[in-house]
Amino acid sequence: MVSRIKEFIAYHASRKILALVPYFSKENLIRLTYLAERVLTKYDPQVIGAIREVRRYFKENHPCLELAKRIIKQLNPRCRDKLVENLFINAMFRGVDKCKEFAAKYGFEPPWFMVISPTMRCNLNCKGCSTRKYTKDTDLPIEVVDRIISEAKKEMGMHFIVTQGGEMFVYDEMWKLYEKHNDVYFQVYTNGTLIDKKVAQRLAKLGNVAPMISLEGFRKETDERRGKGVFDKVMQAMDNLREAGVLFGFSVTQTRTNTDVVTSFEFIDMLIEKGCYIGWYFQFLPIGKDPDISLVPLPEQRLKLKKFIEEVRATRPIFIGDFWNDGPFVGGCISSGRRYIHINHKGDVEPCAFVHFAVDNIKEKSLVEALNSDFFKFLRSKQPFSENLYAPCMIIDHPCILREAVRRFDAQPTHPDADQILKGEIARFLDEYSKKINEITQPEWEKWRRERVTLMNEASL
Repeated sequence: MVSRIKEFIAYHASRKILALVPYFSKENLIRLTYLAERVLTKYDPQVIGAIREVRRYFKENHPCLELAKRIIKQLNPRCRDKLVENLFINAMFRGVDKCKEFAAKYGFEPPWFMVISPTMRCNLNCKGCSTRKYTKDTDLPIEVVDRIISEAKKEMGMHFIVTQGGEMFVYDEMWKLYEKHNDVYFQVYTNGTLIDKKVAQRLAKLGNVAPMISLEGFRKETDERRGKGVFDKVMQAMDNLREAGVLFGFSVTQTRTNTDVVTSFEFIDMLIEKGCYIGWYFQFLPIGKDPDISLVPLPEQRLKLKKFIEEVRATRPIFIGDFWNDGPFVGGCISSGRRYIHINHKGDVEPCAFVHFAVDNIKEKSLVEALNSDFFKFLRSKQPFSENLYAPCMIIDHPCILREAVRRFDAQPTHPDADQILKGEIARFLDEYSKKINEITQPEWEKWRRERVTLMNEASL
């Protein structure tokens, strides 16, 4: 009875919030940050600093106010409402009680989201990628994907799911799940070439799917790796999504060779003008078959990306995420079920999308059982892997942790040659790299920590 009453209250509260969204002012946005702080910190105290920083941004007329205005005014009403309802109300508010129930029952907190790769098929043939060898019979059955999402909602209160491939828009059956699980917010990584006007309108009608389109830089860098004409198709896809009022963004993998391009204001301004609301920066990692260590960004380039994104956040109306340099905002590594996990097209449950080792398969176990494996529990017990949260990763910042976990729990490679990262030339490279990155980021970490203490003290007054 108590849970039904809570659901009733949450439902009607969400209706009122949705009705007010088009009229949100600066003052209302500030009030929402106080509400978020009261509710979310009961589940995750580490978000206090981030929420207070957002509040400070609003008070100082930061460009994120312009981003909020863009979202309210430019999105299709269905897309705007689903963003608020699914991602903020369902995932961040209504899911909190489920998280607490889960933690009380199983003794550990569930992840906030997960990444699923139902297919490795793709319509492109990019350099260094082997998706052409995959066929439809290698996909994760749609029934299994449906079960995973259902378990995540019912057991953990999870309402944010990321899907990636391969290319997700060749996995036609996923449309059924986007519609069936209309209380979930889906973020989809895609090459963008299949998003024509018809697909964009279909996404606008759903409202709960946000494409993140991958590119390598401008036309030269993108076409060089992905094929001639791909950049123009990406630009057209962005036009189609913007005109349909769909929330979308971009995804970039920083390499040693494209760093100057992807950390230029010319590049980011072009993407904002195209209509991107979000941008995700990843780093090239020496994983997969025949990994190329010459493409791994230098430690100095990683810091260059950090400083560039700080400037973008201070001056541009776009949300930017940097999975490595944002370690301090999320308390270090978020893998292994601490905040997320990855399930590949075979059903292997991996710590993250880049750590290609597993001890369980989702076809044989429930999501809860997989999360409670000794392999994952060990990795969670080591997080954060060091005090310096600018060096959060077990692959490139603390490779000894990954090696120990794989050896101790006999985690198996989830594709041929995935274990190259543990030995030989790659292991020697990672040992040297991790030493350098820890040295070069330590002063940045000490500076960040001092600034956070000041911010927390000021915000509590």
